[in-house]
Amino acid sequence: ERTRCKMSDDGRRSPSRPPASCPQLANCPTVIVMVGLPARGKTYMSKKLTRYLNWIGVKCRVFNVGEYRREAVKEYKKYDFFDPENKEAMKIRKQCALDALADMSLWLEGEGEVAVFDATNTTRERRQLVMDFCQRDRNYKVFFIESVCDDPEVIAENVKEVKINSPDYRSFNKDEAMRDFLERIRMYQRMYEPLDTEYDKEKSFIQVHNVGQRFLVNQIQDHIQSKICYYLMNIHVLPRSIYLTRHGESELNLKGRIGGDSSLSFRGRQFANALAKFMEEQNVNNLKVWTSQLKRTIETAGGFHAPIEQWKALNEIDAGVCEEMTYEEIQEKFPEEFAMRDQDKYHYRYPRGESYQDLVARLEPVIMELERQTNVLVICHQAVMRCLLAYFLDKNSDDLPYLKVPLHTVMKLTPMAYGCKVESFYLNIEAVNTHRERPKNTDPERKTEDALETVPEHF
Repeated sequence: ERTRCKMSDDGRRSPSRPPASCPQLANCPTVIVMVGLPARGKTYMSKKLTRYLNWIGVKCRVFNVGEYRREAVKEYKKYDFFDPENKEAMKIRKQCALDALADMSLWLEGEGEVAVFDATNTTRERRQLVMDFCQRDRNYKVFFIESVCDDPEVIAENVKEVKINSPDYRSFNKDEAMRDFLERIRMYQRMYEPLDTEYDKEKSFIQVHNVGQRFLVNQIQDHIQSKICYYLMNIHVLPRSIYLTRHGESELNLKGRIGGDSSLSFRGRQFANALAKFMEEQNVNNLKVWTSQLKRTIETAGGFHAPIEQWKALNEIDAGVCEEMTYEEIQEKFPEEFAMRDQDKYHYRYPRGESYQDLVARLEPVIMELERQTNVLVICHQAVMRCLLAYFLDKNSDDLPYLKVPLHTVMKLTPMAYGCKVESFYLNIEAVNTHRERPKNTDPERKTEDALETVPEHF
């Protein structure tokens, strides 16, 4: 396992806070410094990247300097606040950057592993200030992400979608806001010094051109930075929808047995027909259908004429020695295991099986491919769907194993500027409830009735 490093009294690095069950992907803390003019997608990238890093188990947080500026200057008046000749405003803006860096440092010295310093950082002077703060004084690794955009359509869409809804423009009408914001961009352009392959050749950075059209990568230092580059090279901003659903009700679902590879029940086959009809009514262009390699998802996709891909990575969580057992049988045969899983469901690994944490690692290639795609329907399983939903909805590892994903329900996810719109469609075919709520009593010595209190009814 890799652990955080701090300086010991004799000047050597020593590991600190090795977690009990969660591997650390970051060694020394990393600071990601965003660079670029306003309306270039920096905040979009920083939020998306933070969501991804948290999902794979790297503690990451965004520090947005604009929020510090809005706190310091309660009411925004006009674009000349960003004029480089406005000495008073420049002093305020520099102090806001320093305040954000101070808070960022406090977080990294505590639980944090990666911080995103989200600001324009358009001058070499400002970037040097950040470098000095992070590297000279604190030994953090620094990685720059510069968003370069000269596509008028992309810029116009960013201005319209994101900035016009900014708190800065609450008292402006749309035309006033647009004019002011374009003037604000011009203020930054006067001082903008892009990252340069010669001047900045010793720095670690990636330049993203036109939100993913092409990339320039320089001096990658470690595993975290390579993962960041890999992720940024897979995301896009084209409009699309992702449909997530579980397989139809299975024979083992009816009996309350977990895992296995059973066929669909009668109602499960009804759902398969209803799902094909529902997706046809959605009238989705170039739809792709993904299933696991287990019978119940393949049978659920039986009525589709779209291209179907089977992913082993989409198979249900491996319950090891507990495969095809009921919760009652697990409590009877392995009461301590049952209690340990209730104590920490995300990190608990079934004997000879998997944990939710293992499942997230297994699903990372699926997420990367989903980010590259346009319209996809994923037919999967309860634990798998929870992991995928947690990524798109930014859910933490404590909540992830308890997300409700009922049978015979389709969730439509539409990525938006800073998040994801979710629509849920129940296809009106009854099915058993397989959701077990978080139990109150997780003591290994608990009574059987307490252990089974939240187990759903089954035949």
